[in-house]
Amino acid sequence: MKNFDSWNEVKKRISNNSPVYTKEGEVYYAILGVNVGYEQDGKGELYLRPIVVYKKFGRDSILAIPLTSQKKSGRFYYSFQFKKDVVSVALLSQIRLLDTRRVYKKVGRMKFNDFKDMKKKFQELTI
Repeated sequence: MKNFDSWNEVKKRISNNSPVYTKEGEVYYAILGVNVGYEQDGKGELYLRPIVVYKKFGRDSILAIPLTSQKKSGRFYYSFQFKKDVVSVALLSQIRLLDTRRVYKKVGRMKFNDFKDMKKKFQELTI
């Protein structure tokens, strides 16, 4: 059973956060919360999940792709490494708009070619 009430309390607190400056291709922990159905949830008391910034829309909002460490393959996933010995998988079908007040902490950056290849793979989904 998902605890939406607890998430609402966290959401009230983060609505007072200041926007965070981000760059495309950077990897952050973001406060994603408790979501419905198959949408990716955050974990822990802050409901955190790693994300990669796909596109910036000014300083206040970004298009972000949630990440997982679970091995997945197929057209909806893109695997890459930004930390030594750790494979991350971008969940391309879970892309979403986020307010940058949800951004919690920077944890790394995708390599330029990985970011370029991930964008190409995502664009192929929309054709």
